[in-house]
Amino acid sequence: MVLINEHNLLKRYIHNIQFGQLGGQKPDITIEDIDHHVVKLHLSFDLEEELAQDDWQINIFPSFVPNFHWAPHLTPTDDHIIDQHSFRSPSLVVNDQEKLVMVIPDLDIMSNGTPARWYLDLNASENKLTLGMSHYKVTEHVLFERCSGAVYPKGKIEFGFYIMMYDDPDIIFNPWRPVLHFLWEKWGRKLYEQGLPLTGSLNPYVEHTYKWAFKEWEKSVWQEFELNGKKIGAPVFIVNVTQSPNYPGPVNEREFRSIWNQAWFSSLRSASGLYRYARDTNNDELLKKALLTKELALSAPKMKGFFPSVIATEMEEIEVDGKKVHRSKGWETYYWGNSNRNPFTHDAKVSPFHVLDMSWTALLMLRWYEELEQDERLLFFAIDYADSLLTIQDKKGYFPAWLDKETLEPLGILDDSPETSLSITFLLKLYTITDDKRYKRAALQAMEVICNDVIMTGRWEDFETYWSCSTYGNSSLVGEKVARNNMYKQCNFSIFWTAEALFECYKITNNVTFLNYGERCMDELLMTQASWEPPYLYTNTLGGFGVMNADGEWNDSRQCLFAELIVMYGKELGRNEYIQRGLAALRSSFTMMYCPENEKTKRQWEKKWPFFNERDYGFMMENYGHGGKVNPDGLGIGEFTIYDWGNGAAAESYLRMKDHFGNRFVEGQ
Repeated sequence: MVLINEHNLLKRYIHNIQFGQLGGQKPDITIEDIDHHVVKLHLSFDLEEELAQDDWQINIFPSFVPNFHWAPHLTPTDDHIIDQHSFRSPSLVVNDQEKLVMVIPDLDIMSNGTPARWYLDLNASENKLTLGMSHYKVTEHVLFERCSGAVYPKGKIEFGFYIMMYDDPDIIFNPWRPVLHFLWEKWGRKLYEQGLPLTGSLNPYVEHTYKWAFKEWEKSVWQEFELNGKKIGAPVFIVNVTQSPNYPGPVNEREFRSIWNQAWFSSLRSASGLYRYARDTNNDELLKKALLTKELALSAPKMKGFFPSVIATEMEEIEVDGKKVHRSKGWETYYWGNSNRNPFTHDAKVSPFHVLDMSWTALLMLRWYEELEQDERLLFFAIDYADSLLTIQDKKGYFPAWLDKETLEPLGILDDSPETSLSITFLLKLYTITDDKRYKRAALQAMEVICNDVIMTGRWEDFETYWSCSTYGNSSLVGEKVARNNMYKQCNFSIFWTAEALFECYKITNNVTFLNYGERCMDELLMTQASWEPPYLYTNTLGGFGVMNADGEWNDSRQCLFAELIVMYGKELGRNEYIQRGLAALRSSFTMMYCPENEKTKRQWEKKWPFFNERDYGFMMENYGHGGKVNPDGLGIGEFTIYDWGNGAAAESYLRMKDHFGNRFVEGQ
């Protein structure tokens, strides 16, 4: 208390700070005023001998009772912590209507390496913000718990953090802006201007992608067949290391052979990138492949305007060289279905229609129509779907998540979610093409309810939040907060869709309120972006994105989807930080690629898969450190490539942004 009582700024916002002891020793503490809103606290211990101590922590108690809380990861019990594996833009944020407090660990100390892992914790029930050091273990998928094992060497042990404090209503409306600015100016910008996350032109990565997909791995990747007398084709949903031309054993297909037009895995999106590349390089063969993928999207059978997102083959288990492996029965066994990432079934054949997937595919058709070729079939397909979409909008303005395949009735789960935002963007795009005001009215009504119901409470729930690999809470948390954190389980995908929809609403209406809400959403999204380069990770990470507050990914493929919107906000707001962050996100989209340009990552791939060679250049996992742990020997490196959510998606983003902004801008020249 003495420290707080002697410091005018701290005592306005902080009731108490409790400093833990290390081996019975109290820390030496210094306080430095950075500016009128930021205070830096530095702690040090001088240990006379090596010390084993399982936990050490600092607890900060605000002087007010916050009604809003944010942390980068969930800690649902007192055993849980936010391990430094989740320190992308690390901060704890709490506020009420009048005061805002944010805590940021000192990344300068962390950049030099620490003897024990750092962590954060947010206990809303006790109005307590915690920083600490402890060993950890991974539970669920993915939560972190403290455990025994932390050891401190003899000598000086340092710890530090910043406290940011504000009472400005505009900053309280968007509490992440000062945090992000601070992180980028102090760490991110310098690293970016030094050439991270990677240097040089991005074009070689695009070359690797298409050579990998359509030459070296073509036998496994490219699928071409006839459907109702029409030739169609697309890269397969997923391939793994057993399908490498260098793999010494039998092929074992990881998942059912399929092609998707879904919110993640969109063959139409990737095909638009291939179209741009083929057009620019006069490559008729690749152009034909892009057009075959467009034909596949247009071939989806309609049911009153609605349509499936997946085409797949039957699978079987066979024995090869004494090993049981999974293989496709061939495209003659094809069936149409939908994404099996849903709360109802894992069987794509019987999965319900997903409105999000349909709106995304229809939006991509309109973008193809506007930017690549005016194939009227794309426009008519989108109009047919849009007219059906309007019939399922509820009275408040929401579009439901899932529809029964037979009755087309909403299925009652996420009927009022921010997945609605993607349908807003689609309808506004259709309005700009057709001038049909029905689409604009429906979109603006939906945007209003998202602003009122979702944004200010952080209810970022979508299909990925609960029904992908991170299933924690899918039976108990949907629509409910984690009480200890006063936070929903959140996924940044729905934050992105909402930020995009708000930007489109602003462009259509010129109403600055949409831009203000959009900036808040953009900044919440950017809190899941890496603003620095942690020394305890073994690939470059600056600009890369995580996924949610209960998973472990770094450098996730979504960053290539996010990149252009970040730049667009930067240009609209005149904010260079956003432009740098957007370009860093685009560059980060290629950091996981196995190729000679990525020397650091290449070493990790070869430690994990020693048989890889130049024929595998272009192979790229969708993310890094997914399971919450990494090491120098390849832990954190995966075994598969999803072309439409990996190298093909990254190439598409680069080529699209190059068309929109020019080559010099995208290459950072």
